[in-house]
Amino acid sequence: MSDKHRRQITRRLRILVGGSTGLVGTALVDYLRARCHDVVPLARRAPANAEPHVLWDPAAGKLPVEALDGFDGIVHLGGANIAHGRWTAERKRVIRDSRVVGTRLLCESLARAAERPDTLVCASAIGYYGSRRDEIMREDATPGDDFLAEVAKDWEAATAPAMEAGIRVVNLRIGVVLTPIGAALKSMLLPFRFGLGGRIGSGGQYMSWVTLDDVVAVIDHVIRNESVSGPLNAVAPEPVTNAEFTDTLGRALHRPTLVPLPAFAVRLLFGEMGQALLLSSTRVDSNRLVNSGYHFLYPTLAGALEDLLKPH
Repeated sequence: MSDKHRRQITRRLRILVGGSTGLVGTALVDYLRARCHDVVPLARRAPANAEPHVLWDPAAGKLPVEALDGFDGIVHLGGANIAHGRWTAERKRVIRDSRVVGTRLLCESLARAAERPDTLVCASAIGYYGSRRDEIMREDATPGDDFLAEVAKDWEAATAPAMEAGIRVVNLRIGVVLTPIGAALKSMLLPFRFGLGGRIGSGGQYMSWVTLDDVVAVIDHVIRNESVSGPLNAVAPEPVTNAEFTDTLGRALHRPTLVPLPAFAVRLLFGEMGQALLLSSTRVDSNRLVNSGYHFLYPTLAGALEDLLKPH
């Protein structure tokens, strides 16, 4: 390893984080600060603790360009919760605009900044691929044609101004994030602990997952790795079917998994959202991330659930 490369790895970075109060953003801020980096939130409201921040209003198109000067990297994780309520026309507009409009404003502003950052890591999602049964999805695959695929495609396209301005852009296609403190796994734990868990639909649909710890470590990895740009799948190397996930979670909790949720019930209860989040099948490959030098903290589902669910 060269001295220059060693200095790049160890030097303190100044990083602006959008979506810093969300599930991934909160964990990322803690992770980066624990490594002595200077982290500044990109916020709609001033933080209560009066810490340094950059204020913006994406709905009104307001972001002071001069406030973006002097950062080594930008991480943008903003976006409304896709699992919060049925997908009415208004809810779908909020989901799309919270990703696309804010990202476009940020990237257009970065393109005009006097001191542009080296790197922008912008969240995307494996929803980009749509539901593709057991077909293996790599970064060069075509996008799907459903709502989430259209959102992800537009979300990634919104980073074009930053890329055209010479900023290295990484579009991180994040899988189903596993953590007992939020998101999908938290919502599953109560019924599974009462023995009420079971397969959803046929159980054959693929789920490409990743732990929260790995997501934040991947972000740190790609900030530092100048060879990585463009779309990048952030999923564990072992995608599983819903049946495999159900059985593995049941074993981790020492509970039976005998109460299935039929596909018709999913559609009746959750509508289009249920079809997209619970019944779609996306089998995603993470070889590009592994080949970039990233070593997963949790490469297998059994190991991940064993560690995530043990008392701490």
